Amino acid sequence: MRQPRSTPLAALYALVAALCALGLAAASPCLAQDAAPVSLRILAINDFHGYLRPSPGGIRITDPADATKKIMVPAGGSERMATVVKQLREGHKNNIFVAAGDLIGASPFLSAMFHDEPTIESLSMMGLAISSVGNHEFDEGKDELLRMQNGGCHPVDKCQGPHPFTGAKFRYLAASTFDKTTGKTVFPPYEIKEFDGIPVAFIGLTLRNTPNLVSPAGVASLDFRDEAETVNALVPELKAKGVEAIVVLIHEGGFPTGDYNECPGISGPIVDIVKKFDRAVDVVISGHTHQAYVCEIDGRLVTSGDKYGTLVTAIDLQLDPKSHDVISAKANNTIVKIGGTAKDPEQSALLESYDRLAAPIANRAAGSVTETLSRAPGETGESVLGDIVADAQLAATASEPNGGAVIAFTNPGGVRTDIVKREDGAVTYADIFASQPFRNQLVTMTLTGKQLKDVLEQQWADPKRPRALQVSRGFAYAWDASKGDGARIIAARMSLDGKPIDPAASYRVTVNNYLAEGGDGFTVFKEGTAQQFGIYDVDALYAYFKTNSPVGPAAGKRIERIN
Repeated sequence: MRQPRSTPLAALYALVAALCALGLAAASPCLAQDAAPVSLRILAINDFHGYLRPSPGGIRITDPADATKKIMVPAGGSERMATVVKQLREGHKNNIFVAAGDLIGASPFLSAMFHDEPTIESLSMMGLAISSVGNHEFDEGKDELLRMQNGGCHPVDKCQGPHPFTGAKFRYLAASTFDKTTGKTVFPPYEIKEFDGIPVAFIGLTLRNTPNLVSPAGVASLDFRDEAETVNALVPELKAKGVEAIVVLIHEGGFPTGDYNECPGISGPIVDIVKKFDRAVDVVISGHTHQAYVCEIDGRLVTSGDKYGTLVTAIDLQLDPKSHDVISAKANNTIVKIGGTAKDPEQSALLESYDRLAAPIANRAAGSVTETLSRAPGETGESVLGDIVADAQLAATASEPNGGAVIAFTNPGGVRTDIVKREDGAVTYADIFASQPFRNQLVTMTLTGKQLKDVLEQQWADPKRPRALQVSRGFAYAWDASKGDGARIIAARMSLDGKPIDPAASYRVTVNNYLAEGGDGFTVFKEGTAQQFGIYDVDALYAYFKTNSPVGPAAGKRIERIN
């Protein structure tokens, strides 16, 4: 296929069909109508992240009444997503439900408490058939991901759910993820499905940068290879099996500037990757960046469905019964609206069975807030909730028996969602957990002042996606946006409690174990000495709320940007 939306061949089929209907065509073209195009509807999601209940943020779209404004539409949740999936299947004999990774990991309490077993069950019940593996699927390591596929009890927490966990009824695919010991892929690289006798290949792969996004220890035995090279190497093998229609499910994405069904000015990794794909690739279903778009990139249809189950993408293909290739492709992102969408009874029953076990813990009072605590960073990289999380981790490790920390850092990717102010201001343990869902253990270590500067410089290790560490109260620094790598941090502006940081002095610093292992590219933390392990990050934040409520924005301006 060369043009995703329409082709001369598709137009010819339509013309012949119309002439035959009017009795104006010769007999042989009309007989050829026995070989009319085969329709296939692909339903797709990405980055569900265990949001069995709707996320507080819904989805932001352009206001239909005023294109200059944005509005928030309440959306998402498995109960309504299952209903939308059923509705979008109706009238389409050939259909399949697929995903582009991060179905689990960084999940809210209801899913995370049970190690995401409820989410795997929920999506299996919806009829999900295939999913690529995202980086968050590796949050608890390869072996835990294999358990998600195959079932069985958690090795530490054992069987906690209301019934035995039997694993995913859908198939994970991981074409670019290889076991270093065996040299084989962790999961199959692709799956071929037939629709009215036409084979369609689905290739699944995660992003090459996965080792820098998850705990390094969990993926140390794995090799994550180039996305485009992996796909292109599989094309001859698929063609030898008679496959001409190829769909790629990739956990990597882009950044558009338009609304959820548009694609003006898209940028990001997915653009270059798609351009490198073999021309045999027809459709690309993407994810990772939590964006919504329907694009044409290099003559191929490329889609993404936002995050947290707020959208289901419906992709309609026309397949040529003779060549077995894709004649045309079009897509539409459908919002999983809370208003007006009925709940699926099966999903409701599943959630209620887990709720009965989780509710006593989830509903524990943590404290209160004076306003919504946002995780969104300002121009310096600092966020309101990031400051509070860092303060909580410092408070948990400041005493000598607990580590003697004087500074705490946390990674922005570990702060997953806002703590939203309800009408009464109350905050529960589930709210706390949603903002810190990884259950990372705190690690206090000794670093020199020079190492502090070096680790702050690593915030720009990936220039396309700088990661601003969130810092605890008392510590402050300034960075110069006009400078290059290794020179952005102004050493003379680094201070602790108003005193300059001494490059030769030692400081006790707390981070989570993800950072301590060099996560997000912060490898300097691996040089820390005299490590002492403490409580989990979520428990530190819970204790902070119990002690300091009502909690409001902390003193800001810990980070200053120059130029």
